[in-house]
Amino acid sequence: MLIWLNGQHRLSLFRIIMETDGRSGGTGCSVKITIQMEAYMLVTAKEMLEKARDGKYAVGHFNINNLEWTKAILQTAEELRSPVILGVSEGAGKYMTGFKTVVGMVNGMLEEMKITVPVALHLDHGTYEGCLKCIDAGFSSIMFDGSHYPIEENVEKTKELIRICREKGMSLEAEVGAIGGEEDGVIGMGECADPNECKMIADLGVDMLAAGIGNIHGKYPANWKGLSFETLAAVKEAVGDMPLVLHGGTGIPEDMIKKAISLGVAKINVNTECQLAFAAATRKYIEAGKDLEGKGFDPRKLLAPGFDAIKETVKTKMELFGSVGKAD
Repeated sequence: MLIWLNGQHRLSLFRIIMETDGRSGGTGCSVKITIQMEAYMLVTAKEMLEKARDGKYAVGHFNINNLEWTKAILQTAEELRSPVILGVSEGAGKYMTGFKTVVGMVNGMLEEMKITVPVALHLDHGTYEGCLKCIDAGFSSIMFDGSHYPIEENVEKTKELIRICREKGMSLEAEVGAIGGEEDGVIGMGECADPNECKMIADLGVDMLAAGIGNIHGKYPANWKGLSFETLAAVKEAVGDMPLVLHGGTGIPEDMIKKAISLGVAKINVNTECQLAFAAATRKYIEAGKDLEGKGFDPRKLLAPGFDAIKETVKTKMELFGSVGKAD
């Protein structure tokens, strides 16, 4: 017999195994019941990031764009026994026809693939309205990007979303200091966050904080000056044990990633690197004429090299972040 238990956005599939001692009759029969967890469903990011902070590693947030992306990331996380966060921008959500479609696809894949590692479904750079839609759709975590508002308005909107997330059992990420570059129309100049403003937002009760430290979405330019570890250390001192988030994980040198983790970063976002790997592998397949060989045009074959490239990228990042084996 299979049952679902639903609590604080953690849906778990359990198998109930009933055994008897072989005796027939009413009063003399004893029953042994074993409850065996079969698969994780969505969890919040709060617990996994607190464990990462304490364990001095980071959990990878990998943006998804379609079924192939989601399957590749989940399969890699399960194989490596790593917790993982599936990120969805508002643009990607629209591309996949809406947030409810995303939730349905992810929940279905977690069950069908029998995923047993912790998985959070997280809105990336959400507007206030987008956050409300994802809460309604069934996401387990959201990010409110209020960095473009005056700090007073950012605080008020964040407070309201915290209240709703507490009621729903969800985790909430906030941002101070716009991240550089562009992601699905969200443009930032690459500011360094004010530690005092970070403390103001952290004290509201958010679960994780993204602070701008010179990081950039997309490819880093040749004249990029690097991460401001002075800012990161000051933010860490201001917010205490709050798990910190590093956006724009693509292209940051490994030594900087490791230093950022040592200074309190517990979540690292990766998007562009998976896109570049997928595009390069797909281009190679087409330019080699593989799509013209037999049934090479079949999308299951056409998309396979890109799928494998995403898996390899995610594997490399999970190893770098130190999250391999941390689901056990």
